[in-house]
Amino acid sequence: TGAQQSATVANPASGASSDLLPHFQLEPEDVYIVKNKAVSLACRATPATQIYFKCNGEWVHQGDHVTQHSTDRSTGLPVMEVRIEVTRQQVEKIFGLEEYWCQCVAWSSSGTTKSQKAFVRIAYLRKNFEQEPTAREVSIEQGIVLPCRPPEGIPPAEVEWLRNEELVDPELDANVYVTPEHSLVLRQARLADTANYTCVAKNIVARRRSASAAIIVYVNGGWSTWTQWSGCSTSCGRGWQKRSRTCTNPTPLNGGAFCEGQNVQKTACTTLCPVDGAWSEWSKWSECGAECTHWRSRECSEPAPRNGGQDCHGPELDTRNCTSELCTHAAPGAEDVALYVGLVAVAVCLVLLLLVGVLVYCRKKGGLDADVADSSILTAGFQPVSIKPSKADNPSLLTIQPDLSTTTMTYQGSLCPRQDGPAKLQLPNGHLLSPLGAGRHTLHHSSPAAEGADFVARLSTQSYFRSLPRGTNNMAYGTFNFLGGRLMIPNTGISLLIPPDAIPRGKIYEVYLTLHKQEEVRLPLAGCQTLLSPIVSCGPPGVLLTRPAILAMGHCVEASAENWSIRLKKQSCEGTWEDVLQLGAEPCTELYYCQLEAQACYVFTEQLGRFALVGESLSMAASKRLKLVLFAPAACPSLEYNIRVYCLSDTQDVLKEVIQLEKQLGGQLIGAPRVLHFKDSYHNLRLSIHDMPSSLWKSKLLASYQEIPFYHIWSGLQPFLHCTFTLERLSTSTCELACKIWVWQVEGDGQSFTVNFNIAKDTRFSDWLIPDEVGTPALVGPSAFKIPFLIRQKIISSLDPPGTRGADWRTLAQKLNLDSHLSFFASKASPTAMILNLWEARHFPNGNLSQLAAAVAEVGKQDSALFSEAEC
Repeated sequence: TGAQQSATVANPASGASSDLLPHFQLEPEDVYIVKNKAVSLACRATPATQIYFKCNGEWVHQGDHVTQHSTDRSTGLPVMEVRIEVTRQQVEKIFGLEEYWCQCVAWSSSGTTKSQKAFVRIAYLRKNFEQEPTAREVSIEQGIVLPCRPPEGIPPAEVEWLRNEELVDPELDANVYVTPEHSLVLRQARLADTANYTCVAKNIVARRRSASAAIIVYVNGGWSTWTQWSGCSTSCGRGWQKRSRTCTNPTPLNGGAFCEGQNVQKTACTTLCPVDGAWSEWSKWSECGAECTHWRSRECSEPAPRNGGQDCHGPELDTRNCTSELCTHAAPGAEDVALYVGLVAVAVCLVLLLLVGVLVYCRKKGGLDADVADSSILTAGFQPVSIKPSKADNPSLLTIQPDLSTTTMTYQGSLCPRQDGPAKLQLPNGHLLSPLGAGRHTLHHSSPAAEGADFVARLSTQSYFRSLPRGTNNMAYGTFNFLGGRLMIPNTGISLLIPPDAIPRGKIYEVYLTLHKQEEVRLPLAGCQTLLSPIVSCGPPGVLLTRPAILAMGHCVEASAENWSIRLKKQSCEGTWEDVLQLGAEPCTELYYCQLEAQACYVFTEQLGRFALVGESLSMAASKRLKLVLFAPAACPSLEYNIRVYCLSDTQDVLKEVIQLEKQLGGQLIGAPRVLHFKDSYHNLRLSIHDMPSSLWKSKLLASYQEIPFYHIWSGLQPFLHCTFTLERLSTSTCELACKIWVWQVEGDGQSFTVNFNIAKDTRFSDWLIPDEVGTPALVGPSAFKIPFLIRQKIISSLDPPGTRGADWRTLAQKLNLDSHLSFFASKASPTAMILNLWEARHFPNGNLSQLAAAVAEVGKQDSALFSEAEC
């Protein structure tokens, strides 16, 4: 029986085996050795007959175990607990080969059980930070990013920030954010944020402090409004008056720039002095009258009273009796003769005026052209008119095409087409270029654009010239009159269309269009605002036009109403930037309007000045388009080779500047440009290089990637942001480079560039990126427009009046996909002119006139069909 019981214990039934296997109530856990203090590892198991530690695969000596026995009160099973100590010397023996670990093994009569592994590591914290915050001076409301990379340590150091030795808690301040990379972000700098910032790294070993970074938040001064003009300094005669303003809106603080300009303005004034009246000499006595009296007179005219002076005192008529002389009487009927003579003279004058009126009427009647407002424009296409005069036997062409590039030219036809009322569509089959009348009218046109030096010389005398670029590379200028024209800065996508009749007749304006570099104009941005377009000036500033000009410029926004609030800003004469229009909202003024398209915006403005498009993100999904462009030297005489990766706003003007810069540096374009959507997520842009053949090339960068800070890109005020990858070839015979460059936003999508080219080949600079635009920067008169002048007038006169069932300018806008702007077109005197002006701005010089003619013809056919049904 005893043998049987022993066998039962030694070979328990399978159902009870799991119950008799030891299980751990306490397992060893990971520990860190601080300095030279040994650490203790413990484990406890039940039921257990033996427990031993095994460290790094070897059993710990039995003498190093401290064992304690007890009994589990709930089950009555034996409990065994074992402890060992691990010293720094034991861990250092295998340091660098693998991590030091220990594990418990417990025995019972049913078998063995192993505990989890516990790793023993030597804790440390280096002294030097990998990156420390640096001192900065920032404008109020500008974003601040203070980087901090703590020292290397085990366990990894925790980071906290101190502001003037007080802990910064993002939970208590919504303006503060700490990134996963431990950088401190101040979303909008406040005056209270001026302080010394310290990055503190700590773990169980030590606590390290970075060098303090002084952040100074400055406020640039702003002018208050002008006071009212003071009274004239003199009460009589020439004096002066003044007005003033103060640099208190806001007051400059912490070294911020003081306001530019004068704080006092003076102007001459003249107060008219009062002049008392004085009598002139008496006239001679009149002849003796019927009543035997005669008279004389005088006037209060030497001088006459003015400016509040006193009138003359005394009588102005003096009479006296003349009976002492021979008294004669006038012959009877003298007054009647005078009356008859006067009536005859009036009658003669009336007859002469009537003859003059008849002659003027006949001349105007003969000058009117019966076909100017012909409805044939609505049913036939049109082509640009030839400059050659038509033959006598071809009545379907214009007799003379107006060539308005000279000072004065004459053409046949009327400049002011008459309105034909409901019968405007009675001739549906006529050709658009129908014969014109015999009347002759003269168009006066300004001279061609002045030479650049003369134009700039004239500008230099104006006060606003100080804020314009000194060169003419990014400027277009010309002289314009009522015929209008176009200015264009080549290869920038920036143009200004001055439509006909925008300049009052009889006036000539010298107009300029210029592109500003961001460093030339300080555009203040608040909060999450960002510059979305170039800063463009057209002027002279303050000039009012009778019809809106159209300023075209590119932008880099992926527009959506839920992600963006976009505003058109204009700089006032005082230098402050004002919001003149919020896109998507009802305009508060009729002076400005803006149509935003995928790559460009078209600004309708009746007042010239300086403009920019600024956006404010409404969510982190808002994104801007970046153009990523790679350049490298065309020749490499040394072993070192640089690749420059530019991260540009996706507008043509910035790309043009970079291309010009790289031409000076001798760079060549490598790889096709890419577009990256950069989101408002507060994450930086990272760039890295990969897949280089290590046997031929090596990178000289110490880090695995480079970063461009988020706010440098998001503000849009730093146009030429780039990173340089410095490479070194191992032999001068190496001429081929194959690699891949990755560009991505942290926690976002990225782009890769596969680069493969020959650096020894003398490659010409790639200028295909922006094809040269054809034409001159200034086009004056009809040459600036695709639609011939007279045909334009016909379209306007036919489509402006309301048509049956909307067969008018509204239908034309719909066919040209412009029906979302009907309210703006309707607010103008000629909606059709606004539609044609926008078509000119969008399609010059490559617009398809046939498509426009087809759209106009469809409107005409629709209206003509309606009239035909009405007649039936």
